[in-house]
Amino acid sequence: MKGNHFINTLGKKLALNLRAAWARAYVRIVGVNREPSWVIFDTLLPVLGLAAYVFYYKALKAPPAFFGMVILGGAMTAYWMNVLWSMASQFYWEKQGGNLQLFLMSPMSRMAILLGMALGGGFSTTVRALASLFLGTVIFRISFAIASAWQLLGIFFLTLVALYGLGMLFASGYMLWGREAWHVSNLLTEPIYLLSGFYFPVRALGFWVALAASAIPATLGLDGLRQVLLSGKTYAFLSVPVEMEILAVLCVAFLILAHYMLLYMENLGKREGRLTLRWQ
Repeated sequence: MKGNHFINTLGKKLALNLRAAWARAYVRIVGVNREPSWVIFDTLLPVLGLAAYVFYYKALKAPPAFFGMVILGGAMTAYWMNVLWSMASQFYWEKQGGNLQLFLMSPMSRMAILLGMALGGGFSTTVRALASLFLGTVIFRISFAIASAWQLLGIFFLTLVALYGLGMLFASGYMLWGREAWHVSNLLTEPIYLLSGFYFPVRALGFWVALAASAIPATLGLDGLRQVLLSGKTYAFLSVPVEMEILAVLCVAFLILAHYMLLYMENLGKREGRLTLRWQ
C-alpha cells in the first residue's frame, strides 16, 4: 500500500509539473503567431550581420569553410540570446509584473516553470535559427554535408540542454539582482560571442583559453556542429565524442546546480523580503 501511495503521489507531482511546463510553453508558442512581423525582423536583420562577416572573410580570401562557420555561429546566437533574455532574466520580469509571488506560492517546481519557458522560447528560436541558416545557405551558396546523423543530433541536443541548464542557473541569481539583471545580460553578450567562437574557430584563442571557454556549452556545441556539418576537423578544437562527453557532464552539473541555487535564492529572498517589489 505504501508503495502504491508513493507511486501515485509521484505521478501526480510529475503530471502537475508537466502541465505547468506546458502552460508556460504554450503562451510563447502562440505568441509567435500573434505578431508575424517579429519573425521577419528576427530573421532578416541577423542575416545582415552575418553578411558582414562573410564578406570580410571573402575579402581576406579565406577558405569557404569559414563562410559556413559564420552561418552556423549566427544560427546558434539565437539560442544564446534566448538563454540570456528569455530564461535567465525571466524571473526578474515576472517580479516586475507582480507574478513572481504567484509562482512561489504555487505547488509546482520552479524548474518546471523554467522548462516551459525553455520549450516555448526554443520553438520560436528554432524558427529564427533555421530561417537564418536557410537564407545564409541560399544567399552565399554554402553546402553542408552531414558526416554523422547521430553525432549531429546528439551534440545539438546536449548543447541545448546544457545551455538551458545554464540559463536556469542564471535565473536563480537574477531573482535577487533586480535591475542589475538587465546590465548583466548586456555585459555577457559580446564576451560570449568572442569566447564561444561564434564567427571563427575557437582554437584560434589558444588551447588554454579555449579550454576555459568550454565551460560555456555553446563553445563545444558549435565546434562539434562545424565538424559534423562542414567537415571542419582541420579547425577543430577537440574531437566530437570528447565534446559530447564534456557537454553531458555540463548538462548534469548545470541542472543540479540550478536546482539547489533556485532553492537557496528563494529561501534567501523570503528571509530578506526581496522577492517582491517594495514601493517607497
